[in-house]
Amino acid sequence: MSTAPFTLADFKNAYADGATVIEVLTAIYRRIQHIGDPGIFIHLRSLDDVITDAAELGNFDPEKPLWGVPFAVKDNIDVAGVPTTAACPAFAYTPDKDAFVITQLRQAGAIPIGKTNLDQFATGLVGVRSPYPIPKNAIDPDIVPGGSSAGSATAVAHGIVPFALGTDTAGSGRVPAALQNIVGLKPTLGAISNGGVVPACRTLDTVSVFALTVEDAYTAYEAAAGYDAHEAWSKPIPVARFGASASGFRIGVPTDASREFFGDAVQAASFASAIERLEADGHVIVELDFEPFYAVARMLYEGAWVAERFAAIEDLVTTNPDSLHPTTRAIIEPAGKLTASQKFNGMYRLAELKRAVEPLLAEIDLLCVPTTPTFYSVVDLEADPIGPNSRFGTYTNFVNLLDMCGIAVPVAARADGRPGSVTLLAEAGLDHRVASLAADLERVDGRRLGATPAMLPPQRTVTTEAAPNELAIAVCGAHMSGLPLNHQLTDRGGRFLKATTSAPSYSLHALAGGPPLRPGMVRSDKGGAKIDLEVWALPKSEVGSFLAGIPAPLGLGQVELEDGSSVTGFICETAGLQGATDITKFGGWRAFLASKTG
Repeated sequence: MSTAPFTLADFKNAYADGATVIEVLTAIYRRIQHIGDPGIFIHLRSLDDVITDAAELGNFDPEKPLWGVPFAVKDNIDVAGVPTTAACPAFAYTPDKDAFVITQLRQAGAIPIGKTNLDQFATGLVGVRSPYPIPKNAIDPDIVPGGSSAGSATAVAHGIVPFALGTDTAGSGRVPAALQNIVGLKPTLGAISNGGVVPACRTLDTVSVFALTVEDAYTAYEAAAGYDAHEAWSKPIPVARFGASASGFRIGVPTDASREFFGDAVQAASFASAIERLEADGHVIVELDFEPFYAVARMLYEGAWVAERFAAIEDLVTTNPDSLHPTTRAIIEPAGKLTASQKFNGMYRLAELKRAVEPLLAEIDLLCVPTTPTFYSVVDLEADPIGPNSRFGTYTNFVNLLDMCGIAVPVAARADGRPGSVTLLAEAGLDHRVASLAADLERVDGRRLGATPAMLPPQRTVTTEAAPNELAIAVCGAHMSGLPLNHQLTDRGGRFLKATTSAPSYSLHALAGGPPLRPGMVRSDKGGAKIDLEVWALPKSEVGSFLAGIPAPLGLGQVELEDGSSVTGFICETAGLQGATDITKFGGWRAFLASKTG
């Protein structure tokens, strides 16, 4: 094999066509040699060791989503037999077992090839706070690579691996993605176990995923996630399947007055263009005063959370402070002098700010923000190691403090050719929602994958069928995307499959009562019409609780679709039509609502 694959689909196709793991891995190592950046890996495993791991996989197994796929690991995550340094040689140790997340990925068929460079102890968003050679930004070596997960992002951007693990406390899984034209998935806190991960702030840390595409990032996330009873911060977070995106989301963005780009007009124009794209795709833009979010962001490096960083490496800071990178030391060491009352006051202040943010988030389905407000060069950081780093966190620092999930996704390149990127954010557990929308947003004509020669296809293949552990449910009213009861599906891990219509044999009625206003769809033996529907997939484990919340005269039954197939869907008892208004002529609930406001 002369050329190594880039995406997960490339790897799967190569193996299906008869390529061997040895051929693929050998091509990957040739790519590493050709790139020639000694700053990417702190420890690169030998090709022989990696091939030994691959031999344990046996024959190609297409049922394993990551079979034979190499990946890179940020060097604060344990891989058995490989040193963990957290970019501090004095801290180094060699673990005898894998971190929980590495075990999960191995079970899916993936193969770790090495440990990547980072801002020391994951303290930084720039990627240059390391005693090892600094990774070079794969897009533009004059620009910082972004941190703290610098090496992992750079490995993906070069196409060395199709995905890599980072960690994210303040934005370390998102900022490097924006600066290097790749995807950075920051999951709901606790969805991926931190067992075997060197902590930065244990209450806020999460393992993150870098990839060239949203689909690849989410596939790796699905494999990596899992409840770990031995890790105190692990949570049993259901991982809903990643599918098509629904239209009509209410998307919160900063108001013009509260957008901060530090004078970078090109970045401001790039973000405005992304908002226009969302509007063109049928979403509703809701402008929010972002000052409460900025206030939360400022809390991350005040009081309690800097003290967490001190607690994570207290022995080293107190016994061998000279072993720390000067900037890392300047940030963490003073936290040892904070009093208990200062730490508690910080926690109280955060609780107050969370309460201030709650009504803003209640108005929307998700947020869209710039991933970074601007770009900074290596020279900029040499002149000022603190200021640019702080500004990188403008739109990232508040996210984990508010327990949100998110994904940084490339959009159209800026007018000056630098990568464009926005981050989509939602409440905990809605990772599938932000990923589905991100997968639409990344479809830009001529978009390169990272710094590779590979291009993203203009269209994506979307699974419009329910999985074996899901039930397809047709909805015709307030449960449709963007309407008041849609959260009853999305909160349970529901995912949008498709928009369609019923067979031409139903009538639609606006039922009495409310709010919210609700329709009732009734099978008509004397003709009828096609009614607009959305089909959603709901995990079967959630169907019971969903059904329990459906009030009479509505229930679930079989609904015939326009193509003649049948699906479980909302039906209405004819006895419940007393006081209802026949609205069949509108052909759907959305059209009826529009007639009332038009």
